[in-house]
Amino acid sequence: MSRWAPNARERLETAALDLFVENGYEETTVAQIADSAGLNRATFFRHFADKREVLFGGEDVLSGLFADAIRAASPDAALIECLRAALAAAEVVMTPHRRATAARRVLVVAANSELQERGLLKQARIAGAVAAVLRERGADELTARLGAEVGMLAFSVAFGRWMAAGDGEPFLPFAAAALSDLQVRAAELDSRSSLSA
Repeated sequence: MSRWAPNARERLETAALDLFVENGYEETTVAQIADSAGLNRATFFRHFADKREVLFGGEDVLSGLFADAIRAASPDAALIECLRAALAAAEVVMTPHRRATAARRVLVVAANSELQERGLLKQARIAGAVAAVLRERGADELTARLGAEVGMLAFSVAFGRWMAAGDGEPFLPFAAAALSDLQVRAAELDSRSSLSA
């Protein structure tokens, strides 16, 4: 089939996840993925650098969405408003269809320590990109790093809650609630009563 096959990237991703879940990540080859998708290996490599990128390629999109939303925020927006904008921008890719794909991705990654490490590296890269954009907006180094880490933690918490919710639930309310929860918890850090709760 030609490299211009319709929906080739999505077909490859679906085939890969099916095979990863069915046979295991390590046991699945690029040739099997391409064949299952009705495509060839060359088409696979036009879309993905390797089979790990089937699982993590979307994180580059997420990084771009976060960065663009922060850049587009009002010049006088507080850091927390920038993070809110970044999390809201993620809703474009956090759709019900992607939720089903994400659930299978979580299963595959949880079963492989190498993939878990790759996931942590990708998260660190996204946090680095967010911190860089916050510095562009005038935040000092430490504030930018803290903001990026809070944003990534809010995203992670929201993702977990979203995955545990019903299929039709939108992502944005979970993201907003997670960021608010973190703000409340951060404000309580100097309270002795927070340790006994």
